[in-house]
Amino acid sequence: MTKRTEMKSLAKDTAVYGLSSIVGRFLNYLLVPLYTNVISAQSGGYGIVTNLYAYVALILVLLTFGMETTFFRFANKEDENPRMVLKASLAIVGVLSAVFLLAVFLFIGPIAGVLGYVGKEAYIQMMACVVALDALQAIPFSYLRFKHKAIKFASLKMLFIVMNIGLNLLYFVWLGKTDVFYVFAINLVCTGFITFFFIPEMVGVFRPDADATGTVAEMEAATTPLTGTTAGATTAGATTGNGYMGLIRRMLGYSWPILVLGIAGILNQTADKMLFPLVYPDKAQGTVELGIYGACVKIAMIMAMITQAFRYAYEPIVFAKSKDADKREYYAQAMKYFVIFTLFAFLCVVGYMPWIEKIIGADYRAGLNVVPIVMMAEIMMGVYFNLSFWYKLIDKTIWGAWFSLAGCAVLVAVNILFIPRFSYMACAWGGVAGYGTAMLLSYFVGQKKYPIRYDLKGMFTYVVITVAFFFVMNDISSQFPVWARLLTNSLLIVVYLAVVVKQDLPLSALPVVGRRFARKS
Repeated sequence: MTKRTEMKSLAKDTAVYGLSSIVGRFLNYLLVPLYTNVISAQSGGYGIVTNLYAYVALILVLLTFGMETTFFRFANKEDENPRMVLKASLAIVGVLSAVFLLAVFLFIGPIAGVLGYVGKEAYIQMMACVVALDALQAIPFSYLRFKHKAIKFASLKMLFIVMNIGLNLLYFVWLGKTDVFYVFAINLVCTGFITFFFIPEMVGVFRPDADATGTVAEMEAATTPLTGTTAGATTAGATTGNGYMGLIRRMLGYSWPILVLGIAGILNQTADKMLFPLVYPDKAQGTVELGIYGACVKIAMIMAMITQAFRYAYEPIVFAKSKDADKREYYAQAMKYFVIFTLFAFLCVVGYMPWIEKIIGADYRAGLNVVPIVMMAEIMMGVYFNLSFWYKLIDKTIWGAWFSLAGCAVLVAVNILFIPRFSYMACAWGGVAGYGTAMLLSYFVGQKKYPIRYDLKGMFTYVVITVAFFFVMNDISSQFPVWARLLTNSLLIVVYLAVVVKQDLPLSALPVVGRRFARKS
């Protein structure tokens, strides 16, 4: 496969994953105006949703235990059997999820007391079930990515979103409900429904046709119908005698640093929302302020969508390409295009803010000034994700744990020190400080351990252009009517695209347009 073909493959998969992610998030945005108009900011209801979902994100990382990345790493090894890797991944996550659920239901009283939700124990129990099911689904979803089944992956994601939106509209619009109880209940119903689509994979992989010792013949027979690999596949368990339990030990040895990395990484995204009610001087007002911040952050999550879509497509390709001679050049090129596209998205969100701000209710718009700051932090997180592959490829994932922990420490410190004085603005800048720290550490250490020649000059040029255009957009925001602001901002975005076409994306390289351009020239 040529480099150009590989880039097209990456673009294609990113488009499919991105479409499901971006369209899905966009449809989910329909819930933001719904919630922020039905649930008033002063009630603090949306603050409760923001707070509990932050804990859910952290627990999901704990339960998946780094098995998504670990699955890709081991499934792509020549001496491992993909079926047994899938089986081991499901077993690990399944046991952790079962233990977690048991603990929550046994100790729900003390847990509710610590979190400040006495009388609302049902919220916690429902979200515990949701996160356990999400963790189990993460592995078969990874399997779909491993098999490049982007359409099925996207279809299931979209099914969940459409069902979720439909039930929310039914309860909050048609039936006139206003209790946040239904936010959690609907999520549980939709998550449970999607789980049924993975029962064949989750049950079928534990068929007794490949026993715990994993003989070569059994592994070969078991692999073919599930993954479609050739019948000549063998496993490290078959060749070393370690078998299934040996595979689990190797996977856990690889994944625990990823778990630490994941914990630190998710804390970078959610620690502010968990700390805010605990640090803000007034508990009741803190819940209100957190709701405003949580609603405005939804607008900034366009960057999280792009990063997630890129990750879904890029991660399997990185490990599969790790044996190729030109891999470093490929990684550098992918990084540059990621930066170009995310900066373009940044300008679009800032430029069309007069329209986009309508997503949230009027009493939540006081926090809109955090949007560009949070987007900047998300871009840094995306760059850090792209940089992270060097230690994954050399099986030194402990480095990622140290980088993420350093970033998390900075973020937590900024939040604890400045939330009492600057409220949610401290949360936004804390994200920039935390992600920026992890990003810089990963880059400088990575250039010594696994050097890649990134086009720093080219990427910095786009950063400078974006910053300049951002200040121009902000400067005219209070001096011109809305139509003039939108027109000016649109022209600046077109100029940015013109620079991209001139420097890094010539018309001749584009599909359809490129053929016409070539004929004319």
